[in-house]
Amino acid sequence: MSLTEPPPPVTGPELAGEDAAERLRDRISADSLTTRRDYLRIVATVSGGLAVGGVGVASGILHRHGDSESLPRPKKVADQLAPGESVAFRFPGDEDRALAVRLSDGSLVGYSAVCTHLACAVLWREDRGADGELYCPCHEGVFDARTGEVTAGPPPRPLPRIFLTEEIDGSVWAVATARSGESAREALCRQVGEDRPDVARRLGCPGADRATESRRT
Repeated sequence: MSLTEPPPPVTGPELAGEDAAERLRDRISADSLTTRRDYLRIVATVSGGLAVGGVGVASGILHRHGDSESLPRPKKVADQLAPGESVAFRFPGDEDRALAVRLSDGSLVGYSAVCTHLACAVLWREDRGADGELYCPCHEGVFDARTGEVTAGPPPRPLPRIFLTEEIDGSVWAVATARSGESAREALCRQVGEDRPDVARRLGCPGADRATESRRT
């Protein structure tokens, strides 16, 4: 055979093997491209969801603890809560994650367990300082266990408060909520409204006397 002559065509099993290999390579390439596209689409969707969620939480579009304009129904949190113990519960609604903590000096504190950054879960770490700390593991957010104020990380606001009371038998009850940064008086005045003018008057809520007079007349 001359060097200038084309090689004879390949037939039989050799041709079948080469065709199969070529088809396999094409398929792997196509599958890899699809996988990459799917992966990028998933990443974009998840990232977009987190961004929307963050904007929603920051702007107040999404539900927040303490948004109710009326006092919630009291809820039993625990039969007993000893110093250094905490308990997770739901209040005021079944979708509202909350946390009650008995500090080392016996003080009872309660907060929303939803981080004010991107709504991740907040945990109590007893071993961090005298009062422990409230910690969000998603982005290293830290809140003061005694006040709910932000002490580290990206959270833009304090944790909303949950107001707790302890009965004679030692049981702990959640009785009211506050918005982030709202004082107890402001929260209760907003929620008792005109339904409990006696309570509003004792709290010194704005307009309480006028509301009482209007109910009398």
